[in-house]
Amino acid sequence: MNIFRLIGDLTHLMSIIVLLLKIHTIKSCAGISLRTQELYALVFVTRYLDIFVSYISLYNTLMKLIFLGTSFSIVWYMRYHKTVRLSYDKSNDNFRHYFLIAPCLLLALVLNNRFTFREVLWTFSLYLEAVAIIPQLVLLQRTRNVDNLTGNYVFFLGAYRGFYLINWVYRYLTESHYRQWITWMAGLVQTALYADFFYYYFKSWKNNEKLKLPA
Repeated sequence: MNIFRLIGDLTHLMSIIVLLLKIHTIKSCAGISLRTQELYALVFVTRYLDIFVSYISLYNTLMKLIFLGTSFSIVWYMRYHKTVRLSYDKSNDNFRHYFLIAPCLLLALVLNNRFTFREVLWTFSLYLEAVAIIPQLVLLQRTRNVDNLTGNYVFFLGAYRGFYLINWVYRYLTESHYRQWITWMAGLVQTALYADFFYYYFKSWKNNEKLKLPA
């Protein structure tokens, strides 16, 4: 594993830590999309089915368990915790995220490396992860004023994907047989969705202002 992938994994983990810090410390999920969190939970379930049948490394297994456990705990807190759920902005978090699932599954059935159960679900998880952030970005655009923890959470999620893109370029240049067109395609789509957010995030950071997104 190269340094770019390691940094990508750590920034992904940092995004979850920032979100859990907000939920556990402030007892609030204001500005967080439950629909995006549900999509991420589905992403991890379908991607990490191999945890029960194959072993790669202790690091790999631990990271999978962490992402599975934290994603479901976040969904639970937002849905059922007596204090946290009261801060959930249900009225603005109304993007119909279920409509993202069917096209991703259909695409995975058509475009995959091998037509097997695990491979189709793994490919589905790539396509779904690429668009899972959409409900979150829509929610932020509707509310406009973004608190620091929420802004940093989305920033670290985008940074994770950015470092993975660098990791893919590095592997392409250093590994003669490294070709993963489906992964690259999904990753590019996912990164592109963050472009507008990154622009306003860095603009607010440069001007030392509160992050505000355009209506």
